[in-house]
Formats: sequence, structure tokens, C-alpha cells
Amino acid sequence: MNDNYIKVILADDDEDDRLFFTDAFEELKITTKVSTFNDGVYLMDHLNSADITLPEILFLDLNMPRKSGMDCLKEIRANDRFKDIAIAIYSTSSSEEDVENTFVLGANIYIKKPNDFKKLKKVLSEIVTINWQYHTNGLNKDNFLLRL
Repeated sequence: MNDNYIKVILADDDEDDRLFFTDAFEELKITTKVSTFNDGVYLMDHLNSADITLPEILFLDLNMPRKSGMDCLKEIRANDRFKDIAIAIYSTSSSEEDVENTFVLGANIYIKKPNDFKKLKKVLSEIVTINWQYHTNGLNKDNFLLRL
């Protein structure tokens, strides 16, 4: 098994957004292994499986059926097993309330979904190459909302 890749998970109920996301990663020159889930229940079932390799970065849509991204975020941050996962909120919403709530709940960065493919590739490239150690120690609200 090749361990020289970044394991990425996207949880998003929108099939087009999942396809857009995986296509963008295929075009980037970054070695990643991307898995997608279409709702929070499937995501949490996967993360709670004992025999999986946890992702380095989890992209989490807020508005999903059955279990919302906010509920997943709370559950993930309440479990010490998941403490090393960087969580990027990946949402169409950019409401101050959503940004504030996800920051307080322990997400690492907030991304408003880009509306074109070129911007998406730029965002994903930036997120995957962030020095997460710097970004996760002493969270700073100033660099929480990613603006491109």
C-alpha cells in the first residue's frame, strides 16, 4: 500500500458537487486518495469503523439529510480518536452564524463552495498544501474563513 498520499474525505449530499470535487483532485498534481460520502450517517459509520485509515483532511458540507455537517462536526470533535483530522467546512452558506458556530465547534477552516472549476482547483490545492500544524494550533478566527 502506498502511504505517500494525502487521504481526503468529502461528505456532501449533492452528487454534482461530489463529482466536481473528485474531478478537481484528479486534475491537481497532488497525490491524494479521495473518498466521498453522500450523508453524515454514512460518513460517521465509516469513520467509526475500526479497520480504516483516518483521513488527514475532511471536507464537510453543512446541509445534509439524516445527519448534518454540524452534527458530524460535534461528534468528531467529541471523540479523541479523530483529534488529528483537519476539518474544512465546505458549504454554499457563508452566513456569519454558520461560520461562527463551526469555528466554536472546532472546524479548522471554512470554505464557501466555489462556483467554477478553476476556483475549486485553486481552493483545494491551497487547502491540501496548508501547514495544518500551524493552522490547527491556537485557532485564529482571522484565517478561519478562506477567502480567495
